[in-house]
Amino acid sequence: MNWARPVLSSLAVVGVSLLAGALTSWAQGVLPEALAPFANSPSGWTVLTAVLVAVARPRLAWGAVLGVASFVGLVLGYTLASELRGLTYNPVLWSTVGVMAGPFVGAAAAAVVGRHPVRAALGAGALAGVLLTDGIYGLTVVSDSTSPVYWSLCLVAGAVLVAVTALRLGTPAATVRVVASAVAATALLTLGYTALNAVA
Repeated sequence: MNWARPVLSSLAVVGVSLLAGALTSWAQGVLPEALAPFANSPSGWTVLTAVLVAVARPRLAWGAVLGVASFVGLVLGYTLASELRGLTYNPVLWSTVGVMAGPFVGAAAAAVVGRHPVRAALGAGALAGVLLTDGIYGLTVVSDSTSPVYWSLCLVAGAVLVAVTALRLGTPAATVRVVASAVAATALLTLGYTALNAVA
């Protein structure tokens, strides 16, 4: 049936998100210091959300919905696992962030695996911007308390995503779009990080 695949893939995204969120709570205590920020940084959950949505290969609008469902699922899974470990965690702030950022992450992931070259370039640039922003933030703001390895990997991953997308799309215009959108996303998200840190 036509509705069966999207329904099943959507349930899978939500279920895996809950599980992955729970695992990030556990991973905070077991990941090596070099990779520990993955379990406690915006880029970690953004990457998980983007990958899960991309695997589902939804249309753009449904990708936005799945982005919210996945991000909030990660937060709720993290909260539940933390409570089971005897830790107190309030999911309100990050659930709110998930509701606000999830549509963009989900739509970007859907665009990257879609067939529209302009949307793919813009989506890849947006996701690369998340990685680049987190890498810059980690190396400049929390460098005294965390290892530089994960943040450096974020910068490399963001640059690789831009380069691979530009090569895949194969036109100068696509290269300009993906680079410009990555720069714009990095600038915008840097402002968002500043605002988020003010209320966190």
